[in-house]
Amino acid sequence: MNFNLLELQNGMILMVDKPWGWSSFKVVKTIKNFIKRKINIKIKIGHSGTLDPMATGLLIILIGKATKKTNIFHNYKKSYTGIIKLGCETISLDSETEEINFSSISHITPKLIEKTSKKLIGEINQIPPYFSALKKNGKRLYQYARNKEKIELFSRKIIIYKFNILNIWIPYLKFFIECGKGTYIRSVAKDLGYFLNSKAYLFSLRRESIGNFFFSNKLKKIDELSNIFSCYTT
Repeated sequence: MNFNLLELQNGMILMVDKPWGWSSFKVVKTIKNFIKRKINIKIKIGHSGTLDPMATGLLIILIGKATKKTNIFHNYKKSYTGIIKLGCETISLDSETEEINFSSISHITPKLIEKTSKKLIGEINQIPPYFSALKKNGKRLYQYARNKEKIELFSRKIIIYKFNILNIWIPYLKFFIECGKGTYIRSVAKDLGYFLNSKAYLFSLRRESIGNFFFSNKLKKIDELSNIFSCYTT
């Protein structure tokens, strides 16, 4: 199947399965390079909302006029599955950095986890992670973090619609979460550990849906994207 340049400029939405270890920006840049090599043009490309490098799953790429829908996608509900590890934390709040600050988990039971998780449902105040792309004074928070600069972070209102514990094998637990825009699942993990009078961090994460776009076998792998754009004609 061949595509032409006009179709590309008029707007394309790609559902990509973001690989582990890749930033969302790297996915966008890779697609830009595919297009440039084949068609040698500059075209607007964006995404539906950042996925952290250690997360995998649904990343919606918006190309051409489809980038005008970016804010619409940002406002959609999103759902994730993942694993939280109890009894320690990391600076990044996920598996990108080493485990520190070990704490007791001898008092934690599956029943206590189920009960405590309900405290994180609804409209809540959440403090974003230092290792995030949010800006303060024109600078990304992760830049402060990597330079070991201490800054004061303020909480924000976010909404968690569902937070279901799917399986428990202490110190790990598997969960499903559905949330509104601006929610950091890494902070959810940290807060759960706090409410359990312990520590916790996000061990793994996969985005399952954005609005009515769901993870499925229709998602494109990164190595498939080169073949897609090789079909374009000018």
